[in-house]
Amino acid sequence: MRDFLLQKIEDRSATVGIRMTLTAPACPAAQSLPGEVRRQVAQVPGVADVKVDIVWDPPWDRDRMSDAAKLQLGLF
Repeated sequence: MRDFLLQKIEDRSATVGIRMTLTAPACPAAQSLPGEVRRQVAQVPGVADVKVDIVWDPPWDRDRMSDAAKLQLGLF
């Protein structure tokens, strides 16, 4: 399971902008995850360019998780 939250996805023709939050600045995937997201979205037909921004506002917290994710992690 990846520790991030997509904040916003903007589609401007063939360019996609993604704002995402990690669970913490020290997240072990902080260096690799933006590139992984960029590569995966770039594979979508019609996408020519992808811009991924890491944002910290609003900050991540457990309340932003779906009930299914909380259940899977035993947080209920």
